[in-house]
Amino acid sequence: MTEYKNIRESVAAGSFYPAGPDALRKQINNFLENVEPAKISKIKSIICPHAGYIYSGQVAAHSYKHISGKKFDSVFIIAPSHSEYFNYISIFNGDAYSTPLGIVSVDKNRAELLAGKSALIKLSQSGHLNEHSLEVQLPFLQVLLDDIKIVPMVMGQQNRQNIEELGNIIGNLFKDEDILIIASTDLSHYHPYETAVSLDGKVKELVSRFDIKSMTADFLNGNIEMCGGGPVISAMIASKIMGANSSQVLKYKNSGDVTGDKSAVVGYLSAVFYKK
Repeated sequence: MTEYKNIRESVAAGSFYPAGPDALRKQINNFLENVEPAKISKIKSIICPHAGYIYSGQVAAHSYKHISGKKFDSVFIIAPSHSEYFNYISIFNGDAYSTPLGIVSVDKNRAELLAGKSALIKLSQSGHLNEHSLEVQLPFLQVLLDDIKIVPMVMGQQNRQNIEELGNIIGNLFKDEDILIIASTDLSHYHPYETAVSLDGKVKELVSRFDIKSMTADFLNGNIEMCGGGPVISAMIASKIMGANSSQVLKYKNSGDVTGDKSAVVGYLSAVFYKK
């Protein structure tokens, strides 16, 4: 039995998702049962939202349904930092993450390999201890996949150098392995409903076109809104290097569709990048 010394305990249980394992598993399974998957194989990466499950869990389930039953050598999760500032990509330097569904092991071999390739990628606790955007992805993985190992990454400053460095290194280093990349992001924040739909429509179009160049330019210039735009673009770059040549938007909703309050909404997207 593996002995874990440095475990990152849950900070999202009881707020972003249920704290009880039975209630959590039931909620996730209910979300998944509402999804009719498309016939997509050879998935390289997915985009998932990271709000409270009552708001964005059903949207996230559209991405996760497509990896159900699949086998991956490792799962790389790239998330934004909401509360800490640092100018690098932080890979958790501990042994595991914990959720109400149990322990998720860190893939320390691949984490160390990745961190050894760039001064912009560091083994660190920065951005991990109080961050929900990475943790909320884990229960879905625990329900759907057996014996997963993760490389949990939080991107500090989302500038061109960090974004492109991470995407290129992941793609080139692991292109011969069966890696799943998860990009954690929400879309526009706190606009009126129609404004949000218009803004988020630009992201949907760029994802549908698999347009890395325009996505990068529009994100860095502020023409589109994604709190995890850097993670998304890194995932797109890596996916393309790893052989992905197609993309599909699976679901879009915003909080107004869930709550009925359309005065100031947050957008949620699920999408997949894959090899046709």
